[in-house]
Amino acid sequence: MSVPDRDAPVETVWQGRFITAKKQGRWEYVARARGIRAAVIVAFDAEDRLILVEQYRVPLGRACLELPAGLVGDEDVDEPAEAAAARELEEETGYRPGRVTSLGDYYSSPGMVSESFTLVRAHDLTRMGEGGGVEGEGITVHRVPREQVPAFVETCRARGMAIDVKLLLVLAPALLAG
Repeated sequence: MSVPDRDAPVETVWQGRFITAKKQGRWEYVARARGIRAAVIVAFDAEDRLILVEQYRVPLGRACLELPAGLVGDEDVDEPAEAAAARELEEETGYRPGRVTSLGDYYSSPGMVSESFTLVRAHDLTRMGEGGGVEGEGITVHRVPREQVPAFVETCRARGMAIDVKLLLVLAPALLAG
């Protein structure tokens, strides 16, 4: 099967600290700079509450409800995704995982962005602090009982909050049930 533009040279149109705009044949897309990736964390505490974060996102112009996540390789290019996920989970939510397991690599919008993320599951959480991220991130932590996640997401949506697509992972059973 012939794939148009597959063998066309890749041109960097613009590069910033974290993202790069590229062109390959007729395609224009965005990539993470310097090989940076992301880790997205699914974490339930001992009371079976899903750990979620709320953070203002400039590209959306509003707060967004998300699974905790963070960059892999932005400071240490050899950092394993599981180590970055553990670090980011504690920084954002105040929970330290006893162990982290990879659930695979995924692509969020493959027609427009080359970014991938490693989805991980955090196990055996220990509360170390309040979380909230680093200075200026303004992260709000939500702990939502598993069975209340769909209703909580709808409440957030009704308040005008954006909902990250990765929440489909935990919403799928309720959505598919009708």
